[in-house]
Amino acid sequence: MTTYLSSVPGDGLSGLAAVAQGRISARGWLDACIARIEATDDRVNAFTQHTYARARREADAVDALRAAGQPLPPLAGLPYAVKSLFDIEGEVTMAGSIVNRDRPPAGADAFLVQRLRAAGAVLVGALNMDEYAYGFTTENTHYGPTRNPHDTSRIAGGSSGGSGAAVAAGQVPATLASDTNGSIRVPASLCGVWGLKPTFGRLSRRGSYPFVHSIDHLGPLADSAGLLARVYDALQCPDALDPGCHARAVQPVADVIEQGACGLRIGILGGYFAEHAGPAAQEAVRMAAQALGAAACVDWPDAALGRAAAFLITAGEGGSLHLPDLRSRAADFEPLSVDRFIAGALQPAHWVMRAQRFRRAYRDRVNALFADWDVLLAPATPVPAPVIGTEWIDVNGFRHPCRPSMGLLTQPISFAGCPVVAAPLWPAAGQGLALGVQLIAAPWREDLALRAARTLEQAGVAGVQAAFLA
Repeated sequence: MTTYLSSVPGDGLSGLAAVAQGRISARGWLDACIARIEATDDRVNAFTQHTYARARREADAVDALRAAGQPLPPLAGLPYAVKSLFDIEGEVTMAGSIVNRDRPPAGADAFLVQRLRAAGAVLVGALNMDEYAYGFTTENTHYGPTRNPHDTSRIAGGSSGGSGAAVAAGQVPATLASDTNGSIRVPASLCGVWGLKPTFGRLSRRGSYPFVHSIDHLGPLADSAGLLARVYDALQCPDALDPGCHARAVQPVADVIEQGACGLRIGILGGYFAEHAGPAAQEAVRMAAQALGAAACVDWPDAALGRAAAFLITAGEGGSLHLPDLRSRAADFEPLSVDRFIAGALQPAHWVMRAQRFRRAYRDRVNALFADWDVLLAPATPVPAPVIGTEWIDVNGFRHPCRPSMGLLTQPISFAGCPVVAAPLWPAAGQGLALGVQLIAAPWREDLALRAARTLEQAGVAGVQAAFLA
C-alpha cells in the first residue's frame, strides 16, 4: 500500500496502531492523507467535496483525548471518505447529480457517518459516483469520470467508483459506499481493494440518498481485510428509526476472522458464474480456490432470472423515485442514465410486483445452499477494468454492453441479500490489473465471509497493491 509520508504508516491498521501507541498524531495522519489527495486527485478524480476543516477538528479531538489521558475510541484518527449519497452535516448531498444542488444542506450526518465519528474516525470528504447510483463505471458527465489509480485510462467501476479509487490511490485507508446491484464489489474488484456488502438490512441506511429501497445495501471498502472488519464492527448498530434496518444483536467480527477458513465448507459457483467469467476472472477464482482448499462446483439456482428480476425492480423503483424531476428537468440528468430512468418510470407496475414475488422464492432457494456450504466463491467482475468510454466487452466469445454488464456476476447475489466480501487478486492473465473474487455467506454470517477473506490475505493471495501516482 502507498505510504502517505515517511513518518506515517501507509496502511490503515498500522496507522491505527501508531495513533493508539502515540507514535503519530491523528492530525499528522490526516495531514498526510490530505497531502496525498492534493497530489493525486487531479489524475484520479475520486473526490467531489472536501471536508478538511471538519476533519481537522475531528483529528484534533482525538489528539486532545490522548493529551488528557483518556481512552481512545476503536478507530481513533482513521481518515475516511464517503460516497456522495451519504448526508454530511452542513453539506448538500449531491448523489452524483446536479439536480440535487438546489437542495438544502444536510441537517445531520447519516447514521453510519455518526457511527464512524463516534468511533474516532476522521471524515475528509465526499466521493464521485454514477448519478443516483445508476451505473457500474462512474463515468459521470457532471463531475468527470473517476479513473482507476492502477491505469488512469481505465474505469474505476461503479457506482461507488470514487470509494474504490480513493482507497486504491492511497488517499484514505477506508471509505463508505452503497451496493444495490454490485456497486461496492465492482469498484473493489477493478481497483484492487477490499469491499463488504453486508446482509440486506444489517446496516442502517438512514441519511443516505436512496436508489432502490428494496435492494439497497451500505457498507465499507478498505485497504486490508482486517481494517474492513474493524470498520464494519464500528458500523454495526440497530437503528429503530430506519424501518429497513433489521433489529439484530451486534456481532463483532474483527477478532473472529483471525480463525481463518479452517473448518469452513467452501464451494465454487459454476454454471452461470463460470460462463460469464473471462480468462482473468477464471484465473482469480482458481487462485482463491486453491488457497481456500475449495474444489466442489456448486450451482446457484436461477442466477440469470435473478439478475433479470433485479433489473426490473431497479428500473421501476429508481424511475419512480425520480419521476417528478424527470418530468420537469430531464435535461439536467446524466445522459448515461436519464433514458433508463425514464424507461423504468414507464414500466408497468405489475412487472415489478411479479419480480418481487419471484424474489421471495429465489431467496429461499439460494439460502437452502447454505445448509451444505459455509462460503461460496465466485468472480466479482467478468473482466478487468475496461478503458474509459468502452461500449462493449467480450466474455468468452459473447459480446455484452459494458456499462450494465460489469454487474453480471454481482447482481444475482445482491438480489438474494447475502453478505459478500470482495477480495482483490492480481492474476497474471489480467495484464497487471486487479480482478476480485466474491466470498458469499448465508444471511447474517458476515463473519464467515470475512474469515475466508482473512485466509486469502494471510496466504498472500489477495491484497492491495500500491498505485504509483506520485
